[in-house]
Amino acid sequence: VQLQASGGGLVKPGDSLRLSCGASGRTLDMYGLAWFRQAPGKEREFVSSISRRGDSTDYVDSVKGRFTISRDNAKNTGYLQMSSLKPEDTAVYYCALRFSLTGRRAGDYAYWGQGTLVTVSS
Repeated sequence: VQLQASGGGLVKPGDSLRLSCGASGRTLDMYGLAWFRQAPGKEREFVSSISRRGDSTDYVDSVKGRFTISRDNAKNTGYLQMSSLKPEDTAVYYCALRFSLTGRRAGDYAYWGQGTLVTVSS
């Protein structure tokens, strides 16, 4: 499976962005999908995940109420809608796939996109 993350950019605090994660090589509906992020000098951290059918989601506390994960299996694409962005959201965001399941551990995900940079700054 190949993943392509896109949609990052430079925004101001309070702005919104939507990240996309396009998959090729296999049908997306076989996989749980997650977003992780890595800020400069920090460990990669879990942000959000969504189950294969999109009926179960999970968020790290710091983004609850601001970020929304979704997926369109017909388009083989996942999304992360980010609102009310804060400077501490600045990071490289990665999408990842895990066969059948989700979870918060990066090591459980076999397929990773290349990352897209989100910078939140005034």
